[in-house]
Amino acid sequence: MSEGAKVEAGQVGGAATPFEVAVVGAGAAGLAAALAVAREGIPTALVGRHAPVADGRTVALLDGSVRFLEALGAWEAVAPHASPLCELQIVDDTGSLFRPPPARFRAAEIGLDAFGWNVESARLVESLRARARAQDNLTLVEADATGAVPGEATARIALADGAAVEARLVVAADGARSPLRTASGVRVRDWTYPQSAITTILAHARPHRDVSTEFHTRSGPFTLVPLPGGHRSSLVWVTGEGAARRLAALDDDALGQAVERQARAMLGAMRVDGPRGLVPMRGLAVTRPVANRLVLIGEAAHVFPPIGAQGLNLGLRDAATLRDTLLVAARDRRDPGSRPVLDTYARARRVDTAARTAAVDLLNRSLLTGLLPVDALRGLGLLAMTQLGPLRRLVMREGVLPRLGAPELMRAAR
Repeated sequence: MSEGAKVEAGQVGGAATPFEVAVVGAGAAGLAAALAVAREGIPTALVGRHAPVADGRTVALLDGSVRFLEALGAWEAVAPHASPLCELQIVDDTGSLFRPPPARFRAAEIGLDAFGWNVESARLVESLRARARAQDNLTLVEADATGAVPGEATARIALADGAAVEARLVVAADGARSPLRTASGVRVRDWTYPQSAITTILAHARPHRDVSTEFHTRSGPFTLVPLPGGHRSSLVWVTGEGAARRLAALDDDALGQAVERQARAMLGAMRVDGPRGLVPMRGLAVTRPVANRLVLIGEAAHVFPPIGAQGLNLGLRDAATLRDTLLVAARDRRDPGSRPVLDTYARARRVDTAARTAAVDLLNRSLLTGLLPVDALRGLGLLAMTQLGPLRRLVMREGVLPRLGAPELMRAAR
């Protein structure tokens, strides 16, 4: 275990007293889940190495997620480095006969200063780690988990260093290729898209004015999301696999020019100002996010393309909902790993997860097809949201946070 890990005697390696909850995975979703549960006085372990986060990756945190991070005490350190997303502009660049005019959505129309805030992932994770190191009732076990075996009363998590952790409930936040999910036997539906995403950070000549712009192209969405300073944005360019590889092979000057052309020069001259990424597009959904003494959250439970800033925000809603479920169970003195508690969590996440996964998948696939009826339906839908105020506001609110069943720590103060 690395220097700085907190380990309570007797609880790791043949523990006499198991933890109530052990979260496996020290990414943003796992950290948030462990903090949310531990702050309620529930003895919790966070299992996983605190590895470096790749520079240059950013995440758009929607309003509900920011409220959650504020409750965890993790937002204050992040806020000075975050850029508000006050407006969202969608431009149909598919060349379709049914191409609607650009649509603009303003957060002020639904009573928000911003739909969310864009921040570099490394800053978010480091803030969550700092809170975890200081959190009571939270033990950090900085070692990789190699598996988990459920028992009648507890589950035993084997560690790569030969030690073990026991807990009444294990939370798998160990990513899209989750070993804990695989070992549990949970049924998975996974799929791939003929696309990859180019990611980087760009500097540009014209100010972004806190407007996030998403071009819908025939090969996928091309999105520029504001970063602090007014003249920097993060890029997610989803395109065909071959085109993505060719773009990835360009030098910085050529890639900047390619981005400028694709963005119709709306932000002026572009310059690559950060590391690049090349990410294959895939999707994954589980039939149920629970198994014997196990809950799946984040990408262990759902994966889809980076459209509409839904990925991590959905994982944070998993974490916040898990906190609500376990808090009720603790008040009622119920076993957190019991079937009724697991069923309660699964029901609470079913609609939100299924709806977001289906919506992102449908939009992405609709861009890839050249069928006129599909183009017409997509164009009419965007036009209706532009012209019909009540529909537009409903879509904006639901896009930020589902109104039905929103977790307690994500709700606006009344």
